[in-house]
Amino acid sequence: MGEDKVENVINIIKDMDIKNKLRLGICLTTSDWANILYNKAEMYEKFDTSLKEVDEEYRTTLINFTKYKLVMFTMAKIMEMEELERNKVVLYLFNSVNHKV
Repeated sequence: MGEDKVENVINIIKDMDIKNKLRLGICLTTSDWANILYNKAEMYEKFDTSLKEVDEEYRTTLINFTKYKLVMFTMAKIMEMEELERNKVVLYLFNSVNHKV
């Protein structure tokens, strides 16, 4: 059952555009509940730098991430997961963004 959750969230992430993937990455790496096993500061820096390159709004204004419904929905799905499942999703997200930016 846990693998189904991971697979479903990964499929949602696959369908996201690069900006939403980066926004999701920023939300995950700045959240205290995420318990990511990887270096959150390094991941955040990569997501932040990449989003500044592709999104002028993010670069110039303070962004309210709650207006991005798909990002918030995905965050909610990830919050329901166990730590190991969350880390699988985060690793997939990080690797998928590294290949596109």
